[in-house]
Amino acid sequence: MNLSLPPGGFVIGIGCDLIEVQRIREAIERSGERFLGRVYTEEERAYCSGKAHPHKHLAARWAAKEAVSKCFTTGIGAELGWKSVSIYPGERAEPLVRLDERGLELLRRVGGTSVQVTLSHTETTAIAVAVVLGAPSAAVKS
Repeated sequence: MNLSLPPGGFVIGIGCDLIEVQRIREAIERSGERFLGRVYTEEERAYCSGKAHPHKHLAARWAAKEAVSKCFTTGIGAELGWKSVSIYPGERAEPLVRLDERGLELLRRVGGTSVQVTLSHTETTAIAVAVVLGAPSAAVKS
């Protein structure tokens, strides 16, 4: 198992979001497939549907999408859509970020090289913190 961390860099943007799990549960109960299809990628839906409590994992991904949008200072809307950000499990089940073309364009425009995210949830809340990283400067010496 690879235990190396992702490449570092300087922080360009940071975002955090907290959501009540019940809000996502109620949205699923109220609008079902319409809600899920509008907000989540197939990749996210497949991952979460395999969990004992999918709504908790969906809530964490909602928070991650919001946190990433805050990194870019755009929010979810014209420049970055709900499905522009997909959270998928890495080799060690760590959350990784996949951006669509709009997301990649924003990343390029701000000079970023990657987006890192961390997620957590309890029975009642889910939280995500995201950072946009830029390439380390050659002028910076350790």
